[in-house]
Amino acid sequence: MPLSIRKLTSRIGAVVEGVDLAGRPDPSTITALRDALNAHKAIVFDDVNLDNAGQERVAGWFGDLTTAHPNVPAVDGTTNVLAVDSETSKANEWHTDVTFVLNPPQLTTLRSVVTTPYGGETLIANAGAAYRDLPEPLRALADSLRVVHTNRYDYARPTATTTQRQEYDRVFVSTPYETEHPLVRVHPLTGERGLFIGGFAKRIVGLSNSESAELLRILQAYVTRPENILRWTWSPGQLLIFDNRITQHYAVDNYDDHPRRLNRVTVAGDVPAGTDGRRSEQLLGDASHYSKVLEVAA
Repeated sequence: MPLSIRKLTSRIGAVVEGVDLAGRPDPSTITALRDALNAHKAIVFDDVNLDNAGQERVAGWFGDLTTAHPNVPAVDGTTNVLAVDSETSKANEWHTDVTFVLNPPQLTTLRSVVTTPYGGETLIANAGAAYRDLPEPLRALADSLRVVHTNRYDYARPTATTTQRQEYDRVFVSTPYETEHPLVRVHPLTGERGLFIGGFAKRIVGLSNSESAELLRILQAYVTRPENILRWTWSPGQLLIFDNRITQHYAVDNYDDHPRRLNRVTVAGDVPAGTDGRRSEQLLGDASHYSKVLEVAA
């Protein structure tokens, strides 16, 4: 069947059909998928028959892969696959993946491995639409600000209640990272501006901790407006790809103690740039073992 793209909401999300993920795509197909990501921020494929190697191969259509995580080990037998497993971490915080390093992944792929009988949705928010929703004075302020992101912030969740989750959190922060990013990131392919904040954002440069928290709370509320969110309910054999440069996501913890597992593979990204062209700066830690830096044209 020919490639088709069906919107899921007016602001984010589309279902893609007519792509053989087990085959070798022609360049025009990859271009169409990239265009769909630029337009819809998140795309979904139903009824896929992929194992870990197949997911790595499809993610590789978009660029070089990162390793699984800067600190957390990969799934056994792989280098690039991270288990997003309810046994160790429920990831129920709004975040953009791995923003505590200099060049966070450009995109993330999630494949359903174990789904829940109810609940367990993944929410994905359009941070570009959030930026456009800002009143002009707040938008101008956001354009001028820089934010420090770290893996030693809320996402580590010190309230872990099981031994497995406590160990996961310990490993997650075992090597600390801090990076200063622009609060507003300019997408290198589209020029679109988006709020680049989320769960790893610790403080705004030049503001106190309390001032940072208040302003980040206001800005984050624009990201998570219902109009900006795709709420994806998982079924077996699905692949979700989202643009990590201009989205945030959240795993909803509403499925009691049922097991839930997605496998994640991410694609190496560029160093973010702000509206003034100034790029991010690593403050603490060296993540070169985790990801190559994607070079993009100025």
